[in-house]
Amino acid sequence: MIIETFENNKMEDESIQPGTSQADFIKEGLNFDINPNEPMTKAVLNEHPPEEWIDILGNGQLKKKVIKSGKNGTRPNRSDICTLKIIGKLKDGTTVEEYEDLKIQLGDVEVIQGLDLAIALMDVNEVAEIEIDPRFAYGSLGKEPNIPPNATILYTVELKSSELEEETETLHVNQRKEIGNKKRERGNWWFTRNEPTLAIQCYRRALEFLLPTESRTSYQNEVEDTTTDAELQALLEDRMKVYNNLAAAQMKTQAYDAALKSVESVLSCQPQNVKALFRKGKILHYKGEHALAYQTLLQAAKLEPETKAIQSELAILKEKNAKDAQHEKNLYRKMLGAHKNDNNSQKNTKEQKSKNSSKLTWSLIGGATAAILSVFLYRFVS
Repeated sequence: MIIETFENNKMEDESIQPGTSQADFIKEGLNFDINPNEPMTKAVLNEHPPEEWIDILGNGQLKKKVIKSGKNGTRPNRSDICTLKIIGKLKDGTTVEEYEDLKIQLGDVEVIQGLDLAIALMDVNEVAEIEIDPRFAYGSLGKEPNIPPNATILYTVELKSSELEEETETLHVNQRKEIGNKKRERGNWWFTRNEPTLAIQCYRRALEFLLPTESRTSYQNEVEDTTTDAELQALLEDRMKVYNNLAAAQMKTQAYDAALKSVESVLSCQPQNVKALFRKGKILHYKGEHALAYQTLLQAAKLEPETKAIQSELAILKEKNAKDAQHEKNLYRKMLGAHKNDNNSQKNTKEQKSKNSSKLTWSLIGGATAAILSVFLYRFVS
């Protein structure tokens, strides 16, 4: 009882007192030495007056200003479904984007990065201005038809609502197919803009939806009972498309082992998928496995003999395989040459030893003969 009373009193002492800011409580009550004026801290704690620009990243490339405060404590979390009203303008005031009820899943880069980061710092019903540097907007490519390259964009954003995402297990196969393909298409968009890392993020999220659930709830059993084989087959085919695209993005980042796993996922279900075979051949080529790459591409060529990309890759690999074979022959010859030299050296050594031995033998014989003659002459003369 004494311990419980002490702990309760301690908790009362450490609770936030009236008039104490969150930053003060964190700094004094929890002994965290934070700077409440640091831009990111102010953005996270929302301790700034309206009409004041907050430098979210601290580098001037992403800024936010509250125009109308929302409901306190209603900021969305990652994967929440957000409904937004968005108006985007260039510096000269030209409107380039406008959405009344745009729905996005926060954190899945379904909008440009600057918006994805800034919306996470908004409350429901909040209206804010968000200024985004080209790096976190549409970059050096811009966006057709009306956003030029390297454009800074000023957005007016209202966060209308934020809801938790539905559990994947409760969704019908057609709903999962729709969501998964939406994320796949967004991944394709990022890929065409040479942003393979963001594309990979989208593709991985797409795969989470394009998979029939294994652990089923009683509700899910009822849902799956109404699913036809054709619907499941369509879901599988879309999943294979995502794996193929994922492999292409992983190849861009030189993650060849991961890319190989992605194409193998396709080929395990569709052994004659030409795209997967072609990409597997290229991956093996990049990994230096030229012979295996050539055999893989031959399989693809048999299925689509007219495809120029396959024939071109085969020609390159044929030349590399020839060079590899010649290199191996040269190494083998060098090894054989060294072996012959060793044999010759041993033979010469033996011959030299034999000659030396013969010389020694004849020397001994000569010496003995001279000694005998000396004795004989000595006796004869005497």
